[in-house]
Amino acid sequence: MPYLYSFFHSRSLSPTFEHYNYRMKNLHIGADHAGFRLKEFLKTALEKEGYISSDHGTYSEESTDYPDYAHPVAMAVEKDGAPGILICGSANGVCMTANKHEGIRAALCWNIEVAELARLHNDANIICLPARFLSEKEALEMVLIFLSTPFEGGRHQQRVNKISCS
Repeated sequence: MPYLYSFFHSRSLSPTFEHYNYRMKNLHIGADHAGFRLKEFLKTALEKEGYISSDHGTYSEESTDYPDYAHPVAMAVEKDGAPGILICGSANGVCMTANKHEGIRAALCWNIEVAELARLHNDANIICLPARFLSEKEALEMVLIFLSTPFEGGRHQQRVNKISCS
């Protein structure tokens, strides 16, 4: 179990997600062809947990370009503040693409601890998953930790404030 897991429930909500309505549990999700199956699995599993996914594609395993899905997810997260999930083979491409957007802090996550710290310390608003390197169970556990972990703020806020180039 992650060492931070036991106390994250007592933290205040992230300033980034302040206007986001947690009762609605909305999120944005997108993937290229390499992440299509994992995206479909996560949508179904998250629906059972009460989440409503806005699916930004792709809708098959036919070869496609990851920026075509990373940009719409990043724009949606910028617009309404709901968290995002992006998936491709290595997660590098979707992560690089999403991080081009102002106000997006996309984190490439490969285990539960990294997913938790991405929210807790970095106020990440999009989790990027490497479909070729994760099981469905690992991916779901990471996403659930990511979605339920609030930003710690404090000393981390000043660091997050220094990320933007504007």
